[in-house]
Amino acid sequence: MKNNSVLISFFCFLFLLTSCSDVYKFSLQHKKQVTLNSNVEVTLKEKEDKPVNKVQFFINGKEISSEGNSASINTSNLGVGKHKISALVFYPEKTKKENSFIEVVANKAPVVYNYNIINEYPHDKKAYTQGLEYYNGFLYETTGRRGQSTLRKVEIKTGKVLQKIDLDKKYFGEGMTIFNNKIYWLTWQAKKGFIYNLETFKQEKDFAYNNSKEGWGLTHNETELIKSDGTQKIWFLNPETLKEQKSIQVYTNKYAVDNLNELELINGKIYANKYQQNAIVIIDPTTGIVEGIANLKSLKKEMEKTQKLVPQDEVLNGIAFDAENNRLFVTGKNWGKLFEIELVKKQ
Repeated sequence: MKNNSVLISFFCFLFLLTSCSDVYKFSLQHKKQVTLNSNVEVTLKEKEDKPVNKVQFFINGKEISSEGNSASINTSNLGVGKHKISALVFYPEKTKKENSFIEVVANKAPVVYNYNIINEYPHDKKAYTQGLEYYNGFLYETTGRRGQSTLRKVEIKTGKVLQKIDLDKKYFGEGMTIFNNKIYWLTWQAKKGFIYNLETFKQEKDFAYNNSKEGWGLTHNETELIKSDGTQKIWFLNPETLKEQKSIQVYTNKYAVDNLNELELINGKIYANKYQQNAIVIIDPTTGIVEGIANLKSLKKEMEKTQKLVPQDEVLNGIAFDAENNRLFVTGKNWGKLFEIELVKKQ
């Protein structure tokens, strides 16, 4: 009986030894953060250097060329942001997929801007500003909070509200833009937007957004609506189908820039309020690179000379641009002033 126990233990030991030798442990080795236009070398390693039959490498689901257990990735083809790396490994009678990520940051630092105040105009202190746009001599504005969300047409010099409608109280209104004589207005967490007649403010239809997280800011170029969702992503929507066709990730040379809020397209660049930071970031819409940062913290302090603001709530939000007269307007949530400013590169 004793001999049998010894024999069984011996065979169990051999089984475990054999089984352990068949266990493959893989990892993908590479730099985690790299700058745009650099090359990233990715290598599949097996912990004990066991041989494999074949390795296929993928970036964002697309196969890339490789040599043996390594591949070289040219980040200029990717753009900034996080990108998924995968390796499909073929080894004796088995396959396994290993996943990892690289984070590509911009290859240059953003330009920093200060500002000069050109003019100040009255602004409704009860307007919790979410969207702002200049169109044909007037400002169009959307305000937020459930039960208080409105769409407005505003006279610039006096701040007088010339036309207004209320949003259904179940929705929290967010950013807006005017495209092809229609007003497009987002809501926050309902994943729904609305389209209005520019002249009458009559609602004509609604639309859903399914890929982006929430509704925050909205602007447009000549062919697309451009939308933020509170993350580091900016989405491009087909104005006919309202489907999200693509997105970019927004990065400086050091990190992702999230909490992107109200948007305005100015001279081909996306200007975005950075929520709660009283700053505007200037973004290349093709690459997602932050080319400039406008520090407007002292503009908030200027407001506080005449009005007490609720910290972390009544913040800078609202960008409008008069292209014909090269006028840049900004305001904030419940701010009593609309500012016309010019941005000046910091010396």
